[in-house]
Amino acid sequence: MHKLLLPLILLLTATGGIAALSGAGEAADWLWLLATAPVLLWLLLESVRKLRRGEWGVDLVAGLAMAGSLLLGQMLTAAVIALMFASGQALESYAANRARRELTALLARTPATVERQTAGAWQTVPVAEVKAGDRLLVKTGAVLPVDGLVAAGGPISLDESSLTGESLPVSHPDGEAVASGTLNVGQAFELTALRPAADSTYAAIVRLVQEAQTGKAPFTRMADRYAFWLVPLTLVVAGLAWLLSGDPLRALAVLVVATPCPLILAAPVAIVSGISAAARRGILIKNGAALEALADGKRLLLDKTGTLTTGLARLVDIETDSGWTAEEVLTLCASLEQVSLHPVSAALVQVARARGLALSTPTGLADAPGHGLSGTVDGHQVAAGQPDWVRSVADAPDWAQAALERALNEGGMAVFVAVDGRVAGVLRMQDEIRPDTPRAIRALRAAGIERLSMATGDRQDIADSIGAVLGLDAVYAGLTPEGKVEAVRREREGGVTLMTGDGINDAPALALADVGIAMGARGAGASSEAADVVLMVDRLDRLAEGLALARRTRAIARQSVLAGMAMSGVAMVVAAAGYLTPLAGAVLQELIDVAVILNALRALRPISRPVPALSVAEQARLAAAHRDLQPLLDRLRTQAESLTPGRAPNLTGLTDLTRVLAEELVPHEQGDERHLHPALAQRMPGQDPLALFSRTHREILHLCELIRRDVDALSADTAPDERSRQRLVRQLFALEAILRLHFDQENELYAGLAGEG
Repeated sequence: MHKLLLPLILLLTATGGIAALSGAGEAADWLWLLATAPVLLWLLLESVRKLRRGEWGVDLVAGLAMAGSLLLGQMLTAAVIALMFASGQALESYAANRARRELTALLARTPATVERQTAGAWQTVPVAEVKAGDRLLVKTGAVLPVDGLVAAGGPISLDESSLTGESLPVSHPDGEAVASGTLNVGQAFELTALRPAADSTYAAIVRLVQEAQTGKAPFTRMADRYAFWLVPLTLVVAGLAWLLSGDPLRALAVLVVATPCPLILAAPVAIVSGISAAARRGILIKNGAALEALADGKRLLLDKTGTLTTGLARLVDIETDSGWTAEEVLTLCASLEQVSLHPVSAALVQVARARGLALSTPTGLADAPGHGLSGTVDGHQVAAGQPDWVRSVADAPDWAQAALERALNEGGMAVFVAVDGRVAGVLRMQDEIRPDTPRAIRALRAAGIERLSMATGDRQDIADSIGAVLGLDAVYAGLTPEGKVEAVRREREGGVTLMTGDGINDAPALALADVGIAMGARGAGASSEAADVVLMVDRLDRLAEGLALARRTRAIARQSVLAGMAMSGVAMVVAAAGYLTPLAGAVLQELIDVAVILNALRALRPISRPVPALSVAEQARLAAAHRDLQPLLDRLRTQAESLTPGRAPNLTGLTDLTRVLAEELVPHEQGDERHLHPALAQRMPGQDPLALFSRTHREILHLCELIRRDVDALSADTAPDERSRQRLVRQLFALEAILRLHFDQENELYAGLAGEG
């Protein structure tokens, strides 16, 4: 129904009222007829279409009431019903259009123009003009417009996470095929087009989205489900009233008071109110059908990269030989990486600065694109990058190879750092689980999700490890976009299925799911366009809040509908008995409408959230304190490894470590135990809610004391005996493991207590 129809009907109805009050009754009837006719025509066509599919539409009773009013000369009654119906349609249309205005276009990610080589010069041309064999220039930070071969400038580095789910950049040498829709994160290169844009990978995914949307079964609205019972009942009562009384006006009065205004108005008002409440929280629900389906969701399929994990390369560990500390290796590496635009380089520089390390300016730089960097830092010759390349310019001991294998086994990557011709450290990088993911998983289960599954293009072993850590019910790995569509089909066999993702490769699955949910804060335009719900903030826990909002909104809508129908049912009996005229019935129905609409507006209220126990500033300060202690965890591992067989123990380093434990870690843990946690407990419900952390504090302090005693017992010029060495190794590794777990637990607690912070 066109958006201009409602103001036209309102104008005609009001003008007819003025004409009637002025004594121009015939003109008023014509105006009311004109107000009713377009709505009645649209309603009849829509009802016929639904009846052909075997459906009882909620619109049928309204159409019969309007038609009957016109046939019996009750023009004002017909106009009032038409006005109410058009208002409900406008509300639903507003809900859908309001959401779509906020979304990017489906092809927003693909560049509209590209640099093509013509007669030896680069010319800017529309992407649609690119043909197979054309030579194109792909600049740094540009999205590949077509599939092609790397012609010159390789090896190149591409971010393929939007297509494959692989979070770390992938290197491609000259002559290798690359796919459209991926992002160039390295230097500019030349590309030979293999096919036109319309036949490329990204275009194929767009077509897959369209096919999935076409094959998606339509969701039956709440109003139409209730209409299945209301329409036959209304017709029976109206028919009996006419048959027993012989008065057709009684049948019309029954139809008027039975006009499903609570269905036409109350349900849309509640749903639009719920959509508005969700939008204020950064949850964009595109239409009422999506909200109702979201409320019914019991199964959730989650993408991995960027949804459950950060989607970024993060430093998780530093392994060194006995000659260098982790801080020294990171300082040298980050100093060198400052000149690189590679995402891994940026991550290393960021973590070094977060740890307060002083970075130097490198000199004598030599760049091996896609492989690594070398140069001079503080008088040392430093090379950092991919293991194979670093090993080609420096010696790599056996422990470095072991560190590389550990990184690969855990689903990550390794950056080798060589100093003065020998590998001095291995930096293990990984796409880590987002800090808020465990809390979000618990919230989703609490919100009523019964089955949580993960779908990813990553390797099976990596996916299985993440699924086990998060306690997911199923894991689908190694999936192409078509594979994700098949995973959604399998899940839908068990009930209403929700799908969450953020990449181009997720778009077809999002389109097919009963409710597709896009992480729109940094996701691709294709996923946002294909989805029914878009999370405009980069927080998975908002999905749990969206579920709660959807279920509360549906409950309010259902409550309004049932209450309105009950009141209309009583009015039907009164009208059938002859105590209500059609116009009086229309006025009574308006009063019922006001009551149910006021109730439906309760869905505008946001879901109550507890007052944060921590301010944003407090949470940031506590997180910073843990970051400051991160180098200590690396030192614990380094010193423990220095005591392993075959390596010379660093007794001076052990002595210095005990000093740092006494001066930094012990005061930190004692401060948490004596001051911070008692203060937090007063802001939290329950008796001693932080008792578990108190037990951990005691164990940490106990291990610190044991380590101090064993190190003090060592002689500075004699190596520890075997039993002392083994005991100290166990204590150092135990303290490191407990601290990593403890800091993660505390960070999660502080983030939860800070709420939106």
